[in-house]
Amino acid sequence: MGDAQVMNEMRMLARACLLQASVDAKLKQVRKLTVMWKTGKLELDTRAKAASDIQPGRPDKPTLARASKVKKRGFATQEGRAVMMHAIAHIEFNAINLALDAVQRFADMPEQFYSDWLRVAEEEVYHFELIRAHMRHMGADYGDYPAHGGLWEMCEKTAHDVLIRMALVPRVLEARGLDVTPGIQEKLSQAGDENAVSLLDIILRDEIGHVEIGNRWFRYCCDQRGVEPVATFTALLGEYYPKGLMGPYNMVAREKAGFSKQELSYLCKDQSV
Repeated sequence: MGDAQVMNEMRMLARACLLQASVDAKLKQVRKLTVMWKTGKLELDTRAKAASDIQPGRPDKPTLARASKVKKRGFATQEGRAVMMHAIAHIEFNAINLALDAVQRFADMPEQFYSDWLRVAEEEVYHFELIRAHMRHMGADYGDYPAHGGLWEMCEKTAHDVLIRMALVPRVLEARGLDVTPGIQEKLSQAGDENAVSLLDIILRDEIGHVEIGNRWFRYCCDQRGVEPVATFTALLGEYYPKGLMGPYNMVAREKAGFSKQELSYLCKDQSV
């Protein structure tokens, strides 16, 4: 592929977005890339291999700390709610990078795989912008509080295998957002922040679709390799989450996102739902 084509190739440009450290520049580049793809102005090289040592570009703030060191997210005060919204904004920012990494990293997938994850990146940009605007209304901004890097840590652990990535990032980490969002909304409503509740309605709706994409491509990978999805997922959970997953689960949202009855039954085993 020549230099001109490289500058017009989706996965190379997704990599450039991933490496961008400026928050505003990253958001702008993702939107531009999505428009280019939708209007047929991009090539797609599914065979190109990604570099193995890619790290996402990050702004100087927020500072990253262990989850146990991150400030508690109470709801009684405006600052406490701002800290909670900051944590959500950080999750959305990481989700942009996760989607971009899926596009740029994994070769030899169908065209729809790259199109799906580019769309997810664009929707995560929208989510981030919604939450950041609300934070600014509260007198805070992204970067004002420490955050943790757990989402990207799992991205690194699954960088070697698209099946494992699809199994554990959308179907475990992002699906956890489906579980916890209603409880967060209830507390925000009790605190009188109905605007934040409505924003989380939008995010929950879209995240169901993102988890469904992960479910669909996980099953595609299983089918391609001739392995049984539930048994494969169970084995991966045993390897990567030996202590088990944390319930309770949002069964309605998970079912909408494409989890099978058998999978939901497994998740509920010995858990409070």
